[in-house]
Amino acid sequence: MVEMLPSVLSVSVVASLQPGQVLERTLQLPLGATLADAVRASALLAPELPLQQWPTCGIWGKVMAPAQPLRDGDRVELYRPLTVDPKVARRERFARQGARAAGLFARPKAPL
Repeated sequence: MVEMLPSVLSVSVVASLQPGQVLERTLQLPLGATLADAVRASALLAPELPLQQWPTCGIWGKVMAPAQPLRDGDRVELYRPLTVDPKVARRERFARQGARAAGLFARPKAPL
């Protein structure tokens, strides 16, 4: 039997442009489509935004170039820049909670 290859790719494009807001689009793209094609087709970014000003993009959690070809079932993700260094945020959270409430020094919870 001869297997028929699909003539289109089904991909999803996901973006969280603001905290607590997730936008997702499922697209049907022609074979040979790239990451940039998926982002443009999703209309999650302003169409006139030049490629150099796009947020970082990736596929399944790995940063990729806009020219990366897509495969069927890929999840294209748009990453917004970090506003706070994660190490600094952890230190601040630890300072707020205190040594007794976090990490190795936390008190065990009472059994129910």
